[in-house]
Amino acid sequence: MHLHPMHPVGWILDQLRDAGWRVHDLLSFTRASTLVLVSRDGTLPVVLKAGFGSNHVLAELDEDTRKAAYGFYWYAEMTEAERALTRDDFRHEIAVTRAAQGTGHVVPLIEDGSTDRFDWYTMPHCVGGNFGPHLTTTLNRDEVAAGLSILADAAEGLCALHEHEIVHRDVYQENILIHHGQGLITDLGAARRTDTPRGPAGRGPEVHWPPEYATSYDRATPAADAFSLAVLAYRYLCADIPRHGPCRLDAVSGSLRPIITAALAPVPEDRPAMSELRDALRMAATSAATPARRSN
Repeated sequence: MHLHPMHPVGWILDQLRDAGWRVHDLLSFTRASTLVLVSRDGTLPVVLKAGFGSNHVLAELDEDTRKAAYGFYWYAEMTEAERALTRDDFRHEIAVTRAAQGTGHVVPLIEDGSTDRFDWYTMPHCVGGNFGPHLTTTLNRDEVAAGLSILADAAEGLCALHEHEIVHRDVYQENILIHHGQGLITDLGAARRTDTPRGPAGRGPEVHWPPEYATSYDRATPAADAFSLAVLAYRYLCADIPRHGPCRLDAVSGSLRPIITAALAPVPEDRPAMSELRDALRMAATSAATPARRSN
């Protein structure tokens, strides 16, 4: 790990070491948080997420140190007022993640704590990375089945969050982690409880966000997560982005096609429940894994 001596993440790592953590690797440093692979007391490494980041560009990093920053840059510290708001947001993330404890196919919170200037929590290290690389590979039958199974797992996790009255609001490839071939939903930083508006009324656009985020992001319903997961399934199966260019749903298997089409409906009330999307993805995964029978 080669860090510029002025990089702000160095201070965070020192704080973690002082608290007894052994730092194995810096996984990422973003505008709002830091992800570090750590261990202590001889236990297996876990991922520690610290609610400390920086948000103003100082300088472009060289290639060897780019992974230690959000994109290609490093950042100056936030103002105290900005950091106080960010800390409140991160504490909300911890609380929502704790509320989802025991939920299948959602990355669990193991432990949480605080320092004077930031909060943190730990989670298991998912060794399979995230779903992103699945969007850039040429698929054979086995790979299609594995990818659809991971997406079905993610839908299972989202179903469980919805049963806990939590809407994720940021379902995309990097927030689906893979561990021993199974998919898990992670990063509840944007999540909201369905009984409480949260965030600005309007946000967007992003490829994976539903159209209602433009006017009612703060009141997004579980239907928003169904839309975002359908976007990801479309991208995976069609190597294309819905809403851009000609529709390519002919590449999607017959049983899954109507569900994805419905989940991409512009009106939230017209979309299927997450459980329907989960079942369709699971069925398509099973079908893709089953060799076609030869006719006599």
